[in-house]
Amino acid sequence: MAYESSSYGGGYDDSYEERPELRYGRDAEQQEPDYDTNFVPDAVQSFVVYLYRYIREKNVYEILQMYELNFQKLSERMFKQSPWPAAEAIAPYVDNDHVFCLLYRELWFRHVYARLTPTITQRMDSWDNYCSLFQIILHGNVNMQLPNQWLWDMIDEFIYQFQSFCQYRAKLKTKTEQELALLREYADVWNVYGVLNYLQALIEKSNIIQILEDDKDGGTNFTAQNGYDFQGGGSNVLKVLGYFSIVGLLRVHCLLGDYYCGLKCLLPIDIHQPGVYSNVVGCQITTVYYYVFANLMLRRYVEAIKACNQILLIIHKTKQDHQASSQFQQILKKNEQLYALLAICLSLCPQGKLVDETVNSQLREKQGEKMLRMQRNDEAVFDELFSFACPKFITPSPPNYDELVNYNQDAYRLQLKLFLSEVRQQQLLSSIRSYLKLYSAIPISKLASFMDVDEPTLRLYEVCVVKFAGWKVSSS
Repeated sequence: MAYESSSYGGGYDDSYEERPELRYGRDAEQQEPDYDTNFVPDAVQSFVVYLYRYIREKNVYEILQMYELNFQKLSERMFKQSPWPAAEAIAPYVDNDHVFCLLYRELWFRHVYARLTPTITQRMDSWDNYCSLFQIILHGNVNMQLPNQWLWDMIDEFIYQFQSFCQYRAKLKTKTEQELALLREYADVWNVYGVLNYLQALIEKSNIIQILEDDKDGGTNFTAQNGYDFQGGGSNVLKVLGYFSIVGLLRVHCLLGDYYCGLKCLLPIDIHQPGVYSNVVGCQITTVYYYVFANLMLRRYVEAIKACNQILLIIHKTKQDHQASSQFQQILKKNEQLYALLAICLSLCPQGKLVDETVNSQLREKQGEKMLRMQRNDEAVFDELFSFACPKFITPSPPNYDELVNYNQDAYRLQLKLFLSEVRQQQLLSSIRSYLKLYSAIPISKLASFMDVDEPTLRLYEVCVVKFAGWKVSSS
């Protein structure tokens, strides 16, 4: 897929140019009028100085400690309801390093999304920051080793902010005239083609697909070294971002409702084998969640059940190890969503033998009553579980800004409609299975009368039933 180049270039040693006037009209880092974004507390000075030093030294362990622990602690203690100091304010403490300040701004915006409510200018400036950062990684000389956790979070947050912007843009009822004017003027911001192009560009420029192919033949040590390049002294940034972009494409295509394309993008990564993705818990859970959901929507229930069982076992065994992680609540939420998806799959395709006893026990405890209702063809339960477990679908194209109505639920309603349509088709199979449990053989005509359908319609389902359970149905 083609992608457009911009004027951003240079490498890690480029100087950072201060931008007091940002592109979208005001300082995007001004969250509250009485907050001085130019004031840098001593603790923040120390944080950025040491983080900058460790990045220069390629000290991955210390970078990870600063990123996962120190940043979270400082955010909790000092910036619970306010943004961090502006990138322009901390730049003198890090030699005005351009790339470091882009990385800092990426953390800055992520903090705003996590703890505050981003304004429209902050949403747009965050897009600009990602564009600048990715352009340098793609076309510059970024000689860094960053923790895989940070690189995954970068891709994960990039897609989350795209998803959030699409939802925000589609809610027109509460928009001001100024917001509508900005949305009309900057239609290229968080454009779906721009997002897809950056992910595809990272994959192609990193040559990650060929690296993974060579890895299977023993030609590279990418997986064995977890994506790092400690011995060669090179950079892991482009390669690992390319790797995680494969998962990113799966996620974006699922949000768009293109499940086949999403699974096709994921083919270079074997989710049934350990890999770089499985060493970052958030990436592993996200990968399998969207893989399960895509297979569910494509009616590949057996594959969805197998993958769901596998990841739920892993979460059950390891979730206590992540209690101190900032992502622990997200892990718990995805765990509940995966159990809901498993309940749906087993109700549509009863394959209990594929589920481990530990997972089955938890499933019965969490969803046992709803599964019984789904087996009795209670469509409301299918609706409820799907709405809880599905991702937040997006409509990628801009809405009609002249009609002040909300469009943010349109994509969800379409996917729910498609899903319930499939459920209704499966209900006939469920009824057939119930009748056939009473008979070793039954004439088609008699079964059709029981089912209150004509014989040609019933025959359409005969092959499915026979293949599924091995029952015999006579043609007389």
